[in-house]
Amino acid sequence: MLDPIIERKARGWLSPEFGAEVNAELRELFQKQAWEELTDRFYQGLEFGTGGIRGVLGAGTNRMNEIVVRMTTQGLANYILKHGETEKLSVAIAHDPRRKSAEFALETALVLTANGITAYLFPELRPTPTLSFAVRYLKATAGVVITASHNPPEYNGYKVSWSDGGQIVPPHDQGIIGEVRRVTALDQVKRFSREQAEREGLLRWLGPEVDEAYLNAVAAQVIQPGVIAGAADSLGLVYTPLHGTGSTMVPRALERMGLKKVEVLASQRDPDPEFTTVKSPNPEEKAALKLAIERARETGASLVIATDPDCDRMGLAFRDSRDEFVLLNGNQIGSILCHYVLDQLSRAKRLPARPVIIKTIVTTELQRTIAASFGAEVIDVLTGFKYIAEQIRLIEESGDGRSFVFGGEESYGYLAGTYARDKDGVVSSQLAAEIAAFCFSRGITLGDYLDEIYSGYGYYLEKGRSLTLAGQKGAEQITGLMEHFRGNTPAAISGSRLTGYWDLIPGERVDLPGGARVKTNLPRANVLIFYLEDKSILALRPSGTEPKVKFYFFVSKPVGKGVDLEAVKKEAADRLDRLERDFMELVSRTLEGK
Repeated sequence: MLDPIIERKARGWLSPEFGAEVNAELRELFQKQAWEELTDRFYQGLEFGTGGIRGVLGAGTNRMNEIVVRMTTQGLANYILKHGETEKLSVAIAHDPRRKSAEFALETALVLTANGITAYLFPELRPTPTLSFAVRYLKATAGVVITASHNPPEYNGYKVSWSDGGQIVPPHDQGIIGEVRRVTALDQVKRFSREQAEREGLLRWLGPEVDEAYLNAVAAQVIQPGVIAGAADSLGLVYTPLHGTGSTMVPRALERMGLKKVEVLASQRDPDPEFTTVKSPNPEEKAALKLAIERARETGASLVIATDPDCDRMGLAFRDSRDEFVLLNGNQIGSILCHYVLDQLSRAKRLPARPVIIKTIVTTELQRTIAASFGAEVIDVLTGFKYIAEQIRLIEESGDGRSFVFGGEESYGYLAGTYARDKDGVVSSQLAAEIAAFCFSRGITLGDYLDEIYSGYGYYLEKGRSLTLAGQKGAEQITGLMEHFRGNTPAAISGSRLTGYWDLIPGERVDLPGGARVKTNLPRANVLIFYLEDKSILALRPSGTEPKVKFYFFVSKPVGKGVDLEAVKKEAADRLDRLERDFMELVSRTLEGK
């Protein structure tokens, strides 16, 4: 049977004001007595996580739909009216190609305008980083992008950024959530018709000016134009937007670089909400790059670049010396970009006096080692690019002479430059193409370049893994798993003694065996990190946007002069496999109550 409270919520959505589509969908579930499905749809409301609101499309408080978008936007509007920091209250809005994205974007605009807030709306799909730039360029109070990134087709989402162009962080995130929670009924929502919003002059459709300004800002991040010119006629590149927003910007950015042999993969060029040519539009997965790699083999191209549907993340594959295509993971790509930016700015005598690299706590430590060699400060932040954006803002506000140079996270999101405050697949693609041109000029591959980094700084190998635990039961399992490891710290993991752990709920790093505790300055977060005697590291945290627990495994090995790098790689890979296997067995036993 259905819980009475949940039934009352669900039947409340059967009133005519929620619309015929919602009514029909819920009536069918009641007729089928789909109590578990109804419970999952109404046992909670969608909450802001590291990326805002994200959920499966459908009727219900725990689903993405027009009603949730309207009520969320009313809460956002209420917050802006109380706390907006710009001279004129306005919001820039963009969307990706997903189901209902255009409709949700317009609904957002119609609620905002009914509250007297100007809505700047892109008439067509645009990348998330373009929206971030637009917020800054238009001096808007906030930004909203309708996207679910690389999630399956049945998902959509709603991401909010503040006036700096970065996704919302404290106090704005909790403030907006508080206002959204106060909107408990649809009759609290103000909404214009499109005609009324346009007539009032509050709904403004953005033209090409913002696109041009954004592309100019991206182009300004090129470091060595001469290197690009030398490879422009020879470097072959296949780009795929994976049916997403990247098609609107990445080809134009690469063209402005002067590259002559860039091909946009025809079969994945056009927007497609079903992403029919891929199982998952995720640029970190080899299957998603399969068609682009096949095309690169046919044409002789040496580089494949892919961006996810909202074009804030970038993945790539390169042709190696054996004529095979090799995918790089997010840590490897980030380390290559980080090293190239620091190295080339240094060689060009353009490296700031106090350069800063920003990375998340689950991103490879290789970047810290690289940064140290160039005298760059490294700032660690919580998972979520919004925290990188926050640090960029704080650096600028400090006026202490520090300069942000590069930021990234292991999940394939990177930013060079301060023109935007979100990870940018456009500038990442441009930077990857520049590095490929640099390697071409030296007669080496991207793999060779990465090996040079390893030889100079040590070999680092990482792996991420997630465990899906869906629904109300899954949420309870995730909570129980974190509580177990928090209260039962293992003495050793995978044959290596624990030398310390970092619990980000109390914000303490504990050294073992002595138990000395050091307070850390990161915000409270449900993250646990374990440090082992053999220098291995592992971390676990619940996802902020999906019903998953995420695990991160790190190993590192020194590479001395004359040492066989391939032997070091094998040793590290074997250790990483053992670490993952042993810890996941421990997780399984914990979930089973053993």
